[in-house]
Amino acid sequence: MAAVELSGICKSFGGFLALDHATFSAQRGEVHALLGENGAGKSSLMNVLAGFYAPDAGSIIINGNTCRLAGPRDAAALGIGMIHQHFKLVKAFTVAENILLANPRNGYREAQAAIRREIRAKSEALSFVIDPDRRVDTLSVAEQQRVEILKALVGGADILILDEPTAVLTEQESESLLSNIRDLAVAGAAVILVTHKLQDVKAFSHRVTVMRGGRTVNTLDPLKTSTEQLTTLTVGENVEIPSRIFHERGGPRLIVSHLKHRANAARVTLDDVTFTVHAGEIYGIAGVGGNGQTELLEALCGGLVVEHGRIEITGDVADKPSDITKASPRQRLAAGFASIPADRHAHALASSLSIADNFAIGHIHEGRFGSWARVDRHAIWRATNAAIHNADVRGVRSLSQRASLLSGGNAQKLVLAREFSRFPRILVTHSPTRGLDAKATAAVQRWLIEARNEGVAVVLVSEDLDEVLGTADRIGVLVRGRIVAEFAAPADRQAVGKAMVNHV
Repeated sequence: MAAVELSGICKSFGGFLALDHATFSAQRGEVHALLGENGAGKSSLMNVLAGFYAPDAGSIIINGNTCRLAGPRDAAALGIGMIHQHFKLVKAFTVAENILLANPRNGYREAQAAIRREIRAKSEALSFVIDPDRRVDTLSVAEQQRVEILKALVGGADILILDEPTAVLTEQESESLLSNIRDLAVAGAAVILVTHKLQDVKAFSHRVTVMRGGRTVNTLDPLKTSTEQLTTLTVGENVEIPSRIFHERGGPRLIVSHLKHRANAARVTLDDVTFTVHAGEIYGIAGVGGNGQTELLEALCGGLVVEHGRIEITGDVADKPSDITKASPRQRLAAGFASIPADRHAHALASSLSIADNFAIGHIHEGRFGSWARVDRHAIWRATNAAIHNADVRGVRSLSQRASLLSGGNAQKLVLAREFSRFPRILVTHSPTRGLDAKATAAVQRWLIEARNEGVAVVLVSEDLDEVLGTADRIGVLVRGRIVAEFAAPADRQAVGKAMVNHV
């Protein structure tokens, strides 16, 4: 008997058919991977199973019983837990408070003590390092991902849906997490793994279902199916991965010297960070999540004031000050900075605004679309339409459509289209391919390489070692807020991995 069986599921949003008679089943004791392009319907189908969306048609069968889910509480009562790609955490609360909020207990003090014990036990089982008393807004993206997983497990989920769980993890973290997730399945859970990483599918899943255009294409044995076959089923064509081509770099463009920052008296987040990025170079920063990546990006973009050190830009803009350590974000934009943050919905998009407004907001201060008093809406629509066409942003029914209705990958493409349209001199990006399918990932990598070829100095921060190794010209390893080693491409994976863990 299947733990989960979805049959003939249909779901429309404002006339857009997101799910077209989709089918899916998962057994206890297996990790069942779900593949598909951004916008293929994977997350929509899983949101139906988790009770977030009510299907327009079709049936949901859990443990042999047909169910009508009135909401996520009904799904949770049946042991269904979903870890979303975009986290559902209260950032001003601690880890323990977030998990207690999702899994209420009687008696505040007793509940807090019990939750802390469960967090520590499950963290140890999954090889996580999580302090129950840390506030979520002090955690890295990778650490927040772990909190979401713990929240579902503490709630007793035995039908576990993970939407891109390894997107922000290093190779070692991913292998550890997926090994433990597979152990959970072998122990009797049904695990549904929504992912774009074919290596994870091949290494850790028992079955794989491919979706395209809201429909189920096929269910296969990943060990009997080649990577090329899975890629073709997923995107309908072979994906050309950008190859590394030697490119002569220019002079220093971004100079970071001895940056230091403390979150509090006991915790140093940046500790003498020093590196230089040249024009026409991609400088990758590798490291396990929580080692200062978020603080470094905020310092570079002007969102965090460092207590010591300098950030300087050099080049051909003579009327701009070279020392931008204390410059505001707007002054950095004027100096040629552009940024792509790790959490696009929290820091790059206003989800309640339209697609056109989200594109225009990056240019209004430049006067590109007229003055603040008289904005040229027609110019905004023309520019937005051209940008989303060039970036292959899909799922756009109208430019007045809210950005929140875009799939995760298409939302990221919108951010990329906006930032690249500003022709930056320095691009600072954190996990730009997080949550993207193989085709979109290849496109983003091509954009980064093309920007580098045009003389842009690119800072690429990612906890995905493959992304850094495959794209960067030089790699710095960030551990406990300090660059502990540097490598020139092509870098040895084992050497980079050893630097990441041996200094912790």
